Amino acid sequence: MSDIIHTVRTIDALRKQVSIWRADGLTVSLVPTMGALHRGHLSLVELGRSKTDKVIASIFVNPTQFAVGEDLDSYPRTEIEDCEKLAAIGTDLVFIPNTREMYPDGFSTAVTVGGMTQVLCGGTRPTHFDGVTLIVTKLLLSCLPDIAIFGEKDYQQLMVIKRFTEDLNIPVEILGGAIVREEDGLAMSSRNQYLTPAERQIAPGFARTLRQAIADILDGTPVQQAIAQAEAKLFAMGFDSVDYIEMRAVPSLEPTEDPSQPARLIAAATLGLSRILDNWPVDKTSRPSE
Repeated sequence: MSDIIHTVRTIDALRKQVSIWRADGLTVSLVPTMGALHRGHLSLVELGRSKTDKVIASIFVNPTQFAVGEDLDSYPRTEIEDCEKLAAIGTDLVFIPNTREMYPDGFSTAVTVGGMTQVLCGGTRPTHFDGVTLIVTKLLLSCLPDIAIFGEKDYQQLMVIKRFTEDLNIPVEILGGAIVREEDGLAMSSRNQYLTPAERQIAPGFARTLRQAIADILDGTPVQQAIAQAEAKLFAMGFDSVDYIEMRAVPSLEPTEDPSQPARLIAAATLGLSRILDNWPVDKTSRPSE
């Protein structure tokens, strides 16, 4: 693979390159990111390469999805390293706009999804999903790929994006990419680098605790009892707070206590400066390994 990667920073330049590919009859996928790339992000690009002729990755730390007091200013920005990683796996184009390009003076439009954005992460971060839906809409309309790919770690985000693209008849197929984990089970995240060495030793307990809760539910423990036990275990491990642990139906994200129907156990907790997200399907594949 080449060490040099084609980079554009304006929507016009992005559209021009996509139009050239379209004229040649080529298909295109898009992988939106906020940078600070890890193997999870790269797996989404590789999925795009397997599905389409060309793959675009975008890097943009989107200010509209951060609330006051969150980590917008401290969010890791590693553009050079990110481009090197993307070049190494054969990414065809990287779109790296600045804030003015995406939100020019006078910008005043919102994209709001009801219902499923007001629960889970939306309950503790009430402005977050309006920012996500806005930037994803802009990215999709900026290049109109055949496919856009998002990680399943942010499962609620994935379901919200599928909902509004269907509602708005945006002609892009939305795909989810499987969660990529460290060897000890911790879901990969750019924010994991906030963890101290001591916190990093605690963090894998998050995934283990969720998996055990699922096993308990499948074995007949009432859902709320299993969740309460999981929360207590996390606090005992040293987690600072548990935003939520909830069992939600797929794809509606409605509350459910029926493990015989498709569902996910979705959770968020805080450890030091890091907010850790994870989710697992409520089925036998999530049982802890013996």
